[in-house]
Amino acid sequence: MEQLPYNELRIEPLTKRHELISFDSSNPELNDFLKNDALGYQDNMTSRTYLCFWDKGIVGYLTLVADTLEVEAVDESDKIDGYLYRKYPAIKIAKLAVDRRLEKRGVGRYILLAAVGKAISVSNDIGCRYITVDSKPESTGFYEKHNFKMVEKYRRGEFPKMYLNMYPIVATMRAKESLEEFEG
Repeated sequence: MEQLPYNELRIEPLTKRHELISFDSSNPELNDFLKNDALGYQDNMTSRTYLCFWDKGIVGYLTLVADTLEVEAVDESDKIDGYLYRKYPAIKIAKLAVDRRLEKRGVGRYILLAAVGKAISVSNDIGCRYITVDSKPESTGFYEKHNFKMVEKYRRGEFPKMYLNMYPIVATMRAKESLEEFEG
């Protein structure tokens, strides 16, 4: 199937003015959350939902919440030397859904990239190195393809916990050259 052009997709925060009735993912629970619960959770400051649009219609959504990730659950290569606490700050992808009519057309990847962008932006203000997700078993391959790692102790759970270390992503975005030679 042909991928949707990313320059035609956009993300915006969910508000009361959005018409949600036409959105239909292949998961009834995700549909129900968006249509009946997402605004209430936002009003209670427990989550934030973002809609993905294409051609004036909602093609997917993302809900983010605060989370933590146990230090012992992270691979050695992803740990922070000298970190003093038992848990790392994280942002959780609580919900990610794509309209069934546009599955396998790049919308999920676009929404995931938007989640990473939002998490990196937040980490500039409060410090947050990891993104977590309690993946549905049928979605673990999608997250693994995008460099999420399985937390071993949760592998056998109903919704396996996975994480992405954002540090390598941010490191590649940082300027490679030093400005010291230009400072007086």
